[in-house]
Amino acid sequence: MQGKLTEADGQSVEATLGAVRERLSAGAFFWLDLEGLDAEASDLLRKDFRFHPLAVEDAEHFGQRPKVDDFDGFTYLVLHGARASSGGESVTCEVHVFFSAKHVVTVHRGDGGLFDGVRQRASRHRAAAGSSPAVSLLYLIVDELVDTYFPVLAQLDDRIDALEDAILKQPTEAQLGELFDMKRTLVALRKVVTPERDMFARLLSGMNLLEGMTPEDERYFRDLYDHLIRISDLVDSYRDLLTGAMDTHLSTVSNRLNVVMKQLTIIATVFLPLSFLTGFFGQNFAVLTGHVLTQTWSFWVLGVGLELAAAAGLLYLFRRRGWLGGPTD
Repeated sequence: MQGKLTEADGQSVEATLGAVRERLSAGAFFWLDLEGLDAEASDLLRKDFRFHPLAVEDAEHFGQRPKVDDFDGFTYLVLHGARASSGGESVTCEVHVFFSAKHVVTVHRGDGGLFDGVRQRASRHRAAAGSSPAVSLLYLIVDELVDTYFPVLAQLDDRIDALEDAILKQPTEAQLGELFDMKRTLVALRKVVTPERDMFARLLSGMNLLEGMTPEDERYFRDLYDHLIRISDLVDSYRDLLTGAMDTHLSTVSNRLNVVMKQLTIIATVFLPLSFLTGFFGQNFAVLTGHVLTQTWSFWVLGVGLELAAAAGLLYLFRRRGWLGGPTD
């Protein structure tokens, strides 16, 4: 079993089986933060804390959506936060919470410093005089997780702005890959933010009750609900921005392709009459060689002159139409 045991005053020690059982027998409030559930920790939650086996089984398997379930004597919650990795991708962190008036147990994978800020604030925060320490601690835990979304979304906002500028300058295949990566990140965030927002809406509406919650505590949780609404709106807005950036990328590539095709068409069109003239005079019909092309000037006028005139006429026509950047009729 690996984790930390925190008292109501914010003092923390390494969690051991004996220390947890001692505090359970004393009846004082404490917070047990576990980094994953091994066999020893699972038995502790089932036998000593007497949590329902279904809730403990859920805590053993990660990858669940945010939810809240009421059991006899405790409430089981699944919460999510976000964490920005070194590669720029956002990774959601999942936390399972066993909430009761006497103790709070959290289970998460890795990152032992996930709730260091909560431990520092635990001794200072009180929602109101006489407020339940369990409710105050739950607020701090959720607040810590909700706040992790904002840096990740701010980083995505900066990446989207930079990507839009780069697309307008020079669209590349790598930009498409980055667009799809960010879109998958936003989809992953939306999968956890939306149900978490709905979960707190049910808590505030009274569909799920937290033991010891006061009207003053509800004001703090309503603030968290407002933050989740804002995060959900930001996720949807960034998804729309990514869709627009993808459309811009495809349109820019298509426009550049059209410009290239127009240039190639102009070149082919200029050489079309030249090919006709050289082919026509290269047939060596008797009437041409015997009567028309008998003088020196005929080669320069009919052979070279016609080709130059045809090329000049086409270039003049293209410029009049604006295909070469000149004024249009």
